[in-house]
Amino acid sequence: MRILLLEDEYSLRISIEEFLTDIGYEVDGFMDGLEAYDAIYEKAYDILLLDVNVPSLTGFELLKRLREDDKKIPAIFLTSMSNLDAVKKGYKTGCCDYIRKPFDLEELELRIDQALASFLKDDSSLVYFGSDLSYDMKKGKLSKNNEEILLRKTEQDLLEVLIKNKNAVVSTQMFQDEVWGEYVEPATIRVQLNNLRKKLPDGVIQNRRGLGYIIER
Repeated sequence: MRILLLEDEYSLRISIEEFLTDIGYEVDGFMDGLEAYDAIYEKAYDILLLDVNVPSLTGFELLKRLREDDKKIPAIFLTSMSNLDAVKKGYKTGCCDYIRKPFDLEELELRIDQALASFLKDDSSLVYFGSDLSYDMKKGKLSKNNEEILLRKTEQDLLEVLIKNKNAVVSTQMFQDEVWGEYVEPATIRVQLNNLRKKLPDGVIQNRRGLGYIIER
């Protein structure tokens, strides 16, 4: 899972990056709001951690632009601004949470978990792979930047098996049982999976050599 961290205080940014990396997240750190904004359109992020008073583009302005562009990625503000007006402004721009500095890093971990769980609960039929790629489990529709990516029925079934078993390796036997329901040559399964992977950004479906395939979330 990839996190974008916008924080212009060097020591705090490094501390947060090291902590989140140690517990298994991939973290891209930025001190400039405009650079962070551009990065969101270049990579898929699962959650944003945003300081407010940063150079070029404030955290409030950055999230406001994203929401205007219909970017639904969850966001948490990390800021020393504690007055009620600032808190209201943060939530009005579309954040999931607002953490006042200083804070404990373990609290940040809990807030991230809570924000991700709430975000998925609010739109439970949609599974997000970062900010611009989603799959609607009810409609069987894969979309990138609100444009549909057409999937064949077998590709759709394979993706749903991976989503339902996210964070666990799915073997070819499991694909055979759940998608085909009868014996299929392993080479056929691999071909179908490779076709699906070509329609997704690199790294969404990962190959565990000798074991199977996995979507890590």
